Amino acid sequence: MVRIGILTISDRASRGDYADLAGPAIEEWLAHAIASRWDPVRRVIPDGVESVRAVLSHMADVEQLDLVLTSGGTGPAPRDLTPEAMRMVMEKELPGFGEVMRQASLRDVPTAILSRQTAGVRGTTLIINLPGKPAAIDTCLSAVFPAVPYALDLIGAGRIETNPAVIQAFRPG
Repeated sequence: MVRIGILTISDRASRGDYADLAGPAIEEWLAHAIASRWDPVRRVIPDGVESVRAVLSHMADVEQLDLVLTSGGTGPAPRDLTPEAMRMVMEKELPGFGEVMRQASLRDVPTAILSRQTAGVRGTTLIINLPGKPAAIDTCLSAVFPAVPYALDLIGAGRIETNPAVIQAFRPG
């Protein structure tokens, strides 16, 4: 069974100042899109390079999750440090994910150019940074998820089958 980390990165949500909406939005999207069995591993942590680096490393190295989807910390605000933590964790960057997410988001909001989300690989874990707003999460996952199952195949992670009525995975012949 594939294990998927859902990591919400937010000072306010981690303190309980407001409810985490991003994590549940990711989990709901995945529940519709993935046809194979999978197990969610959810966390809510504060912003910051060290907090994000430590949890991403643990999820990849110790928990050995196949896929980790982060939400939040990708903008230009002073506490938005997810990309900086990603650079410390990933062994290979996959910048095309960020490019496609920004391009898809630009259809809805002109401020998508401020987003710094990316993706990368650590061992057999694929990590993708998503924005924090649920509508943007849907837009971004819909844009990049067709490539995710094949990326997982290539890095030796667990196999995901998608629900073709929701998302059509692409695996070259």
